Amino acid sequence: MHPAPSVIAFTTLSGLGFGLLAFLGLGLPPVTGWVSFVFFFLAYALAVGGLLASVAHLANPKNAIKAFSQWRSSWLSREGIAAVAALSVMAVFAIALIFFDTYLRLVGVLGALLCLTTVFTTSMIYTQLKTVPRWNMWTTPPIFMLHCLGGGALLAGQPRMAAVLLAILGALMVWAWIKGDEKGRAGSTLETATGLGRIGKVRLLEPPHSGENYLLKEMAYQVGRKHALKLRIIAFVFGIATPVLLMLLLSVTHTTALVAILAHLVGIFAGRWLFFAEAEHVQALYYGR
Repeated sequence: MHPAPSVIAFTTLSGLGFGLLAFLGLGLPPVTGWVSFVFFFLAYALAVGGLLASVAHLANPKNAIKAFSQWRSSWLSREGIAAVAALSVMAVFAIALIFFDTYLRLVGVLGALLCLTTVFTTSMIYTQLKTVPRWNMWTTPPIFMLHCLGGGALLAGQPRMAAVLLAILGALMVWAWIKGDEKGRAGSTLETATGLGRIGKVRLLEPPHSGENYLLKEMAYQVGRKHALKLRIIAFVFGIATPVLLMLLLSVTHTTALVAILAHLVGIFAGRWLFFAEAEHVQALYYGR
């Protein structure tokens, strides 16, 4: 599928923001006053900035409010409700911590759970799509959650925890890439779609139309294997290996933490671009792809 910049920004930045908010809600790092203000400002900037980026992907942003009414059947609607609830609860927690030097433990724990719930609902928007085999895997939710927790731990100044979480994420990413490639090759074909595979090879008599259209640009986007391999290496080396090695092998300073965070950002943006670019929608079969 075509990797829209707005959706990439949404899924990466909001995940980091909600991850940092979750750690702050659990008292990590143990900051108060104006120091905590800086952490909360960064967390809200990432979370809210990511959510606003997702609105830019809508054909008519004014209709975004309507998404909240479909919570019974739509993971997108559940995501919106969970996000508002998480940001509201964490706002109460942040105000008490910043201005009154009061740690509301239960409020913080509830806010952290709501933040993680928000990221989970985001992952389910993609996991539920049986028409995209590479997304319709059990690995999608834990990868989203580990992105959130690993990046959040980095921003929250929890180096050892971040290293462990990112190492698990790296292993799961590689496994998902391997299984996703197998699932893509073993998924639907023109033969299975038409039920004529028992006769022989099926091919299109004529293409549906001669020119490009929206569906071809959005649903039948193709990325070269060599290009995909390079991006996978970038995603793993920068997003996983670099921050893990920095956190485990070097003394954790502001400089090493900053390098680790910046490297992680480069890696997760590359990985998330691939997440969308490599997604093969079965609708592409209609066009013989």
